[in-house]
Amino acid sequence: MPTTAHIPDLDSVLACHPREESQLIPLLQDIQDHAGYISADAMRAAASHLNIPESSVYGVVTFYSQFYLTRQGRHRVKVCQGTACHVRGAVEIIRAVSARLGIKPGETTRDFEFSVERVACFGSCALAPVMVVNDKVYGNVTPEMAVRLLDELT
Repeated sequence: MPTTAHIPDLDSVLACHPREESQLIPLLQDIQDHAGYISADAMRAAASHLNIPESSVYGVVTFYSQFYLTRQGRHRVKVCQGTACHVRGAVEIIRAVSARLGIKPGETTRDFEFSVERVACFGSCALAPVMVVNDKVYGNVTPEMAVRLLDELT
């Protein structure tokens, strides 16, 4: 099976997983860990490896928010939009982040340095408003703090 340009070691990733349908999510997680997203080629390879329809793989990838169909930025910025965060200023934080990076939520900068997402809830309401950057949680975020955190990454 040919490998994809984004995952030169796709064959070795596939080889780590038994050819059982129950391995679909762990396999997709490993593919995404290597490539940063799940490409169409990778979905076809996963379907072939597990002997399941491509539509089943696509269904799982599009159902779970942990999977991405497009290449993500090196730095992933997630801003909580839950009730507590919303009431305490999440709208202003997302505006500041979007203005600083020149992209809207759900987009990635052209240089693939940053991706921005709105997230329904992180479960950290006591820290509201919350922003997560590269899996590090920041609480009581202000728009100015959000921009400063981004600037520290550039």
